[in-house]
Amino acid sequence: MPPVALRVALVYLAARLVTTVFLAVAAAQAGPGTRFGPDATIADLVVGWDATWYWYLAVTGYPSELPRTDDGLVAENAWAFMPAYAFLARALGTVLGGWGTGALVISLLAGYGAALVLHRLLRDRLDGSAATWAVVFFCAGPLAALFQVGYAESLFLLFLLLGLLCLQRRRYGWLYALIPLMGFTRPGVLAFALLLALFCLWRWSQRRTDPLRTGETVHIVTLGALAVAVGFSWQFIAAAVTGEPGAYLATELAWRRNWIAGADGGFIPFEGFLEGAAFWGRTWGIGEGWAFVLLAVLVVGFSLALVLLPQVRRLGMPVRLWSASYALYLLAVFFPQSSTFRLLLPLTPLWGAIAAPRAWWWRWGVLALCLLGQWWWIWNMYGQGRTFWQIP
Repeated sequence: MPPVALRVALVYLAARLVTTVFLAVAAAQAGPGTRFGPDATIADLVVGWDATWYWYLAVTGYPSELPRTDDGLVAENAWAFMPAYAFLARALGTVLGGWGTGALVISLLAGYGAALVLHRLLRDRLDGSAATWAVVFFCAGPLAALFQVGYAESLFLLFLLLGLLCLQRRRYGWLYALIPLMGFTRPGVLAFALLLALFCLWRWSQRRTDPLRTGETVHIVTLGALAVAVGFSWQFIAAAVTGEPGAYLATELAWRRNWIAGADGGFIPFEGFLEGAAFWGRTWGIGEGWAFVLLAVLVVGFSLALVLLPQVRRLGMPVRLWSASYALYLLAVFFPQSSTFRLLLPLTPLWGAIAAPRAWWWRWGVLALCLLGQWWWIWNMYGQGRTFWQIP
């Protein structure tokens, strides 16, 4: 049997070929009035949507004065995007011939690295077959196109999975570098801070059977403080450069106004998801009350799955605590819309639970659904994307 790195590489390359076909068909079928037009190419898709913002950031940097709408509100601007991916792509692009090429290479390589680390993370808890199938689902999943476009998700996911692996194996030293890398690649490091707090409490509860030494406690607490500091640092950096204390949050709320008119009253935790539930309830014609019921069912169901399902419990406490922390983070800070699908990518370790059943029909059936979901996502977001509710 070939070594793990080669097996994962073969799976990853096969999945990337399928995604390339999907992207090529979507580009060829894009018609007049779509985001990319009738003459779209795969290269256009690679640098489309938010990738354009990363390119713009790499070229112009961050504005020292926030742009304003005609109503005097803060307009969409580069402060919503973290710097690591954009500037790394610019540096690599100077060698490879352009920012888009540099971004694509980073996404591809980081995606392979994430697949390899995912296998190692799950192999600590699952048998080799389940870990490999989880990688297959990950590489061919509904969001797999993100490994071939100019988005920061694959790079963030690589740092995140490395962080979870270090936490699972209690190699805390590497986390002092990984936490800042996560924090300045894309938002989400505050969820990692919550994970560390919960992990510390769990380790303390297990101290009788698994001794919790002072050095380990110091590491966990210090890393938690570092994650909090990094998580909030961008708000202070944006404020210092622009001279406006609420620059970052106002920038993030500028995107929400595409969905909710007048969403400029300031950031309130969990308000976005509640407003989103009401918005989608009205849009889908089911009413706000039933939308809130559906949201509650999803939250309760996800929570019970993390606590009770044996397939999830086998993944280990760090993965379960991360999944709970990140889900709570999403509920607290995001507005549910088309990009929510993309924001679910950090829950990638849960593929291990889906891959756990060994029946051949289950695994091949899940793979078929993954490919179907991937095509649907690419077709809607890139092939037919034309409006704000088709943003990946």
